[in-house]
Amino acid sequence: MYYPIQGTNMTTPRVATVAPVPEESATGKVAEIYADIKRTKGIAFVPNMWRVLATNPDHLELVWTRLKALMHPEAVGRPARLDPRTREIIALAVSATNGCAYCVNSHTAALRKLGMDVETLGEVLAIVGLFNSTNALADGYQIEPDVLPPLE
Repeated sequence: MYYPIQGTNMTTPRVATVAPVPEESATGKVAEIYADIKRTKGIAFVPNMWRVLATNPDHLELVWTRLKALMHPEAVGRPARLDPRTREIIALAVSATNGCAYCVNSHTAALRKLGMDVETLGEVLAIVGLFNSTNALADGYQIEPDVLPPLE
């Protein structure tokens, strides 16, 4: 989407409510994190999400460190309990439920890169939709659980 630049008759693409930090002007901590993002994710560019978070380098570092530890545990030397595809399916399900178009696109692209076909993607989203519906019904009726998980 294009928006007018205040005080001019020019337009420029708008990425967010703040100006993202371009890769070519990143320095210090931000440049280091950008390089780590590209290396860890195996991509050639820094996605908009990270460039926007870089407007606050400390926040960028906190979010990236957390995401890297959970979504790329192998990169921090931790054995993964969930495989990458399962992690991305969970991320997609939560993103769809929360209505985050940016994240839905990002995690759908990651799943496609991991080999998920469109029929499987449709099945994942059908399950997400089903449980959003049944969760709302159970919550609305305040149904008492009759099956509980084991404590160990």
